[in-house]
Amino acid sequence: MFSKFFVIVSLFILIWTGFPAFAGTLVPITSVPVPEQNPQTPEKIELGKKLFFDRRLSGDGTMSCSTCHDPDHAFTDGLDISLSYPTTRNWRNSPTLVNVAFQKFLFHDGRALTLEDQALFPMMSSFEMNRNLDFVEEVIRTVPEYVEAFQKVFNGEPNRERMAMAISAFERTLLSRNTPLERHLKGDKKALSDEARKGLAIFTQKGKCVDCHFGVSLSDDKFYALNVPENPEHQTDPRIAATRRFVAKVYHFEEYRTLTEDPGRYLITKDKKDWKAFRTPTLLEIAKTGPYMHNGIFATLDEVIDFFDRGGGRGNTILKPLKLTDKEKRYLKTFLAEALSGESEIFEYPKVP
Repeated sequence: MFSKFFVIVSLFILIWTGFPAFAGTLVPITSVPVPEQNPQTPEKIELGKKLFFDRRLSGDGTMSCSTCHDPDHAFTDGLDISLSYPTTRNWRNSPTLVNVAFQKFLFHDGRALTLEDQALFPMMSSFEMNRNLDFVEEVIRTVPEYVEAFQKVFNGEPNRERMAMAISAFERTLLSRNTPLERHLKGDKKALSDEARKGLAIFTQKGKCVDCHFGVSLSDDKFYALNVPENPEHQTDPRIAATRRFVAKVYHFEEYRTLTEDPGRYLITKDKKDWKAFRTPTLLEIAKTGPYMHNGIFATLDEVIDFFDRGGGRGNTILKPLKLTDKEKRYLKTFLAEALSGESEIFEYPKVP
């Protein structure tokens, strides 16, 4: 009896602290995981917010973190391929930062395990912000307001590690709040429209979406090779080819000069099963985060639903055709577009010193 009671209590705690106990569990947000070594404070969050919007973090002073993660686009940039440093081209889509605090892996290929680690990648990336980290430390140290803020928050001077910690603290506040799905899960029987409710049934049953999209952020934090079609632009733009080769070279891929497609997580793990595999994305705020997939190949939710309905890309061994009717596709789209969008809030931009 005691053992059964303990299991029930443990399950309740797991669910309501933001971590699903089992695959397929849909749960509302109650708390945000914060690492012990980087506790949240209002001053740190505000400092990180200013840095997030500060163009000094880029080599030519034209880009900030917000360039590719715009609050008006649910912290994406609304483009199929992310913006890039002048004369270069990126090769992947900007993932949303909404609910990023819950992700176990960062970036489409999962190369970073913490927000603190992730924050520095775009700064020093040659085709993104292209900023030398030793130099950017000195740049920030020339700003009296920043020197004072870092001393107050960290009891020390600005450096790359503290900059990453502050930016991460801000990013942990980016949440999709009070979505119709969340209200529904908390017992509000009127939270979902009739079509959205039918779409939820498709999502959890015939559509099998919940097999990979569950938990607080509707992601299983795993990687799958769905054989998403290559973006045709990737095959014709020499700047994208240079970026693809450069990244593959950095990760010691021997055939980097002849690479014509995105290897995905394989570059990180060198495991054959990860060839063209990418992280399961969150579905929260999905109505605002198109174009979709790691390369922005699908412009609309209809295209995404059709892709999964026909069983993914040719030759993949993970997905099978769903055979949804047109009406079922409409219900599913309604659920995705309506039930997963949080309350609109006016974002308050910081005054960058």
